[in-house]
Amino acid sequence: MYRFMPLLLLLAACASPAPDFFGAARHEVSRGGIDFVVYQRADEVEVVRMGYLSRAARAPVPKLMEEAAAEATGCQVIPDTMRTKIPGDTGVARFDLDCG
Repeated sequence: MYRFMPLLLLLAACASPAPDFFGAARHEVSRGGIDFVVYQRADEVEVVRMGYLSRAARAPVPKLMEEAAAEATGCQVIPDTMRTKIPGDTGVARFDLDCG
C-alpha cells in the first residue's frame, strides 16, 4: 500500500474535468488566494478548486468560483446557476454562461 503513496499524491494534485468536459478549454485562475481550474464548453463551465480548505474557510468559495469562471472565459456567469453534485460542495461546481 505505501509504495503507491507517491502515485496517489501525484494524482491528487491534478485536476481533470468530468467526462462530459473532456476536450474543453482549460484555464487556471487564482482568486482570493485560492487556485481554480476552469473548463469551458460552449456556454457552460466546470470550476475545480485546488487545494485543501478547512470548513470555516469555504464560505467565500462559491462567489470566488463564479468570479474565476467569468475571468477565465470573458463571459458573464448567469446568476443562480451554480450546480454541484453534493449540496454545498466547494470542490467542483458548474455554471451557465452568457457569452453573447
